[in-house]
Amino acid sequence: MKKHPTLLVVFTLLVFPSLFWAQGSSSEDLKPVTRTYAFTKATIITQPGQVIENGTVIIKNGLIQAVGKNVAIPMDAEIIKADSMYIYAGFIEGLSHTGIPRAEAPQPGAGRGGGGNRQQTPEVANPGTPPNKLAGITPERKLTEVLSASDKSIEEMRKMGFTAAHVVPEGMMLPGQGAVILLHGDNPDAMVLKDGTAFFSQFTGARRMYPSTVIAVIAKWRELYHQAELAQAHEKAYKANPKGMSRPAYDPVLQAFYPVINKNQKVFFKASDVKSAYRVLSLQKEFGFPVVMAELKQGWHVADELSKKNIPVLLSMDLPEAKEEKGEEATAKGSERGGRPGGGVAGRGRGPEDAVATPAASTPKPAKADPNDPFQKEKVALEKRRNEEMKKHLEQAASLEKAGVVFGFSTLDVKSKDIQTNLRKMIENGLSENTALAALTTIPAKMLGVSDMIGSIEQGKIANLVITDKPYFAEKSNVRYVIVDGVKYEYEAKKPAKKGDPNAKVKVAGKWSYRFEAMGQTMSGTLDLSDVSGTISGSISNETMGNKSTIESAELNGNALSFTTQIDAGGQNLTVAYALVIDGDSIEGTVTAGQYGSFSLEGERISNPD
Repeated sequence: MKKHPTLLVVFTLLVFPSLFWAQGSSSEDLKPVTRTYAFTKATIITQPGQVIENGTVIIKNGLIQAVGKNVAIPMDAEIIKADSMYIYAGFIEGLSHTGIPRAEAPQPGAGRGGGGNRQQTPEVANPGTPPNKLAGITPERKLTEVLSASDKSIEEMRKMGFTAAHVVPEGMMLPGQGAVILLHGDNPDAMVLKDGTAFFSQFTGARRMYPSTVIAVIAKWRELYHQAELAQAHEKAYKANPKGMSRPAYDPVLQAFYPVINKNQKVFFKASDVKSAYRVLSLQKEFGFPVVMAELKQGWHVADELSKKNIPVLLSMDLPEAKEEKGEEATAKGSERGGRPGGGVAGRGRGPEDAVATPAASTPKPAKADPNDPFQKEKVALEKRRNEEMKKHLEQAASLEKAGVVFGFSTLDVKSKDIQTNLRKMIENGLSENTALAALTTIPAKMLGVSDMIGSIEQGKIANLVITDKPYFAEKSNVRYVIVDGVKYEYEAKKPAKKGDPNAKVKVAGKWSYRFEAMGQTMSGTLDLSDVSGTISGSISNETMGNKSTIESAELNGNALSFTTQIDAGGQNLTVAYALVIDGDSIEGTVTAGQYGSFSLEGERISNPD
């Protein structure tokens, strides 16, 4: 494929318009006409279980000035009619990496003779006693050293209704200090609401050096804690009477432990699996430090113990995905390939040559699965256990609620687009909506010591709000406004995708105009299609940039048209997929650019083919 340098610019405008324009209705560059807003006639959930119907919220100079019924609206307020809308306190990420640019993982031996720009695992003279930084031991590191105000994850989470986040650095065993940030601001220092909120720990070993295993990490943790106790005792004794004593050495790693030893700072310990959870409980019992069990994914195993010890939890919002089963036909085919579920001869993998399709005429009808077949019995038993484990994951939040465990939510592993769906799954599996809302608002605010500033809708608190067109946990609920520190962001409601009709007859050939909204900006162009005996081909252009690319893999199923184009994204080809429905002389659908998201597209026929 011939590469066009300017296509990268087109794609950047398509996918990353935030690099060129402000996102939503607010702008970092353009000052708003007013910082006073009145959201009227809304259902206001001031905190879980407390609701004001047909109420008004007044925001002025970044604070909630008033909330309630029959509230006087200031003369300079921008009035936003929020009829049939729902207003919540802005959501809080209990533990996250939001705002931290993703670093490429180090590759052992990368670059040796092979070139490339992958980050290499550093060589260490003595892997048994590596420098703390290389071993992932940097508990003194401040969040502002790694936080980026322009990272796209901030906007992604804001669109989901989050206005604040408890962010910790990425890394290995002891990555650094946590801080509560507002999801708005020009620079990291301006975003920080409260610093030093967490001593973040995890059982992640170093690469090719000590401590590289979980057991080694635990041993190193204990060693550092005891060393810190001795160092602090030395400092106190020296301060009381320095005569005859050597001056204490400055060690930022050990000094970072002091607030934990003195029980003035909580250890937020990542414990995704049950083994990690028990290891955290063991360390906490040994040293007695204040702890928060974070990113917990198998909490039903330790719910009773967490409740008895009154240990707060941050549940992972990441849920395992259910795998689609292919039924008896897939089972029968698996038996034909060697008997074991998954296909293939025992002990041998299937290569590409095995994937050649058999002509339909010669494909035998799959035999019905034999219930007495031991491999079929094994598959059924495995599937039953898998479903039982899936159910436990879905019911985890409800089981902790029932056990009386106080919990918020961690977003370390979840994709932003899955958050609402996963919350609904938890609620469908027994979690109450009030507890779910508390886990997003009041509980993390209290856990992080910021409940006097955020977490509920009260006069004098920071204006952090999320406004939705339906209750947030309802199906097809859309976030319409997000207010962060008094700054307004507005979002369009998602339109339901039009479904295609496989029996429809349409005329696809001709020239079509199209347009779509991407981060508040309208992108437009033309689509030129031809249909030769059912073979669809053509090109798509961006009129603003004057570029054109060839469409590929075009298929027409009734009135549903799909095709792809290739974009040169910094030397790598990126596939952009279009899924459109033709209705007479109009088109409607989506354009999807891989992991960067989907955008609703619409257009109409300009002319028929000559």
